[in-house]
Amino acid sequence: MILLGACAGWSLITAAVHDGRPEGVLLTVLAVTAGHAVGRVSGALLPVAAPCAGAAAGLALAVALPGLSAGPRYAAPLGHAGATTALLALATGAACCAAWATPVPRLRLVLRVLAAAVVLTGAVLGSAVGCLASATVLLCSLAAGTVARRGVCLLGLALATAVVAGTAWALAADVLPGGLTQVLEGRLTADRVALWRDALRLAGRNAGLGVGPGQFGEPDGSVPQPLSADGRPHSAVLQVAAEQGLVGAFLCLAAFCWVLHALWRSPRATPVALTAGAALIALAALATVSNALSFTTVTVGAGLLTGWATARPWAPDGGEPRP
Repeated sequence: MILLGACAGWSLITAAVHDGRPEGVLLTVLAVTAGHAVGRVSGALLPVAAPCAGAAAGLALAVALPGLSAGPRYAAPLGHAGATTALLALATGAACCAAWATPVPRLRLVLRVLAAAVVLTGAVLGSAVGCLASATVLLCSLAAGTVARRGVCLLGLALATAVVAGTAWALAADVLPGGLTQVLEGRLTADRVALWRDALRLAGRNAGLGVGPGQFGEPDGSVPQPLSADGRPHSAVLQVAAEQGLVGAFLCLAAFCWVLHALWRSPRATPVALTAGAALIALAALATVSNALSFTTVTVGAGLLTGWATARPWAPDGGEPRP
């Protein structure tokens, strides 16, 4: 709560200095907080039913709301690169968490079939990235059953996210080899990379307070308007660095590290914690190259999954033992 409060407070400070619009950041913080609180309570009362219902809801939203995709210019190279892919990954993680939480073998099989259905839904929707992300979460969940110590696995997942973020940062800084840069630009589109580079330039010139929340992409000449209607860098890391400076980026990194620490210390079984970690890491990697965190449904879902994976189930013996 202290970290989330600091994120909200810093956005207000930077907005006051630059006459920015912090509503988006405040809504994100509120959505994560509310989702986490509801996840902790429902996960304690209904450790199997709550994530199962969440998986079904996430799948339904991904199918019923195609408008959640970011738009043709940005959705094209990554499939449904925004909320759709994120919801599929979170829904798979929730279904797998519910499967590991139940002691009934047949119900566990049914829940894993639900997770597999989410993967196939990504393919049916034409979202190759969504299908790949969901399949990765499912495979990680299945492998989590053989893991005795969760700390090393969570560290590995964190390093994978760092590689994705570092690659995006290096691409924006134009320090990658020419051949690799051309390949990545072909997949991500030159427009997206141009926005990333502009965001990095703004972050370098305004390292202290940034340009203010909601100010990136304003018609001040910093971003060519034909690139996109919304003008956002479509990368959570670069957008925060450009709009809130290095302090804002550090606060986001600290919140991410807290999530990993909470999963490491979770009283839930190791497979549950690692499954949630895999889904959240997939979301973090996706947010590095898209605007997935710009959608309230995604931030609420991330908070819910974190709450379910860190809740202590109420049981006569005092709770589920941690392996």
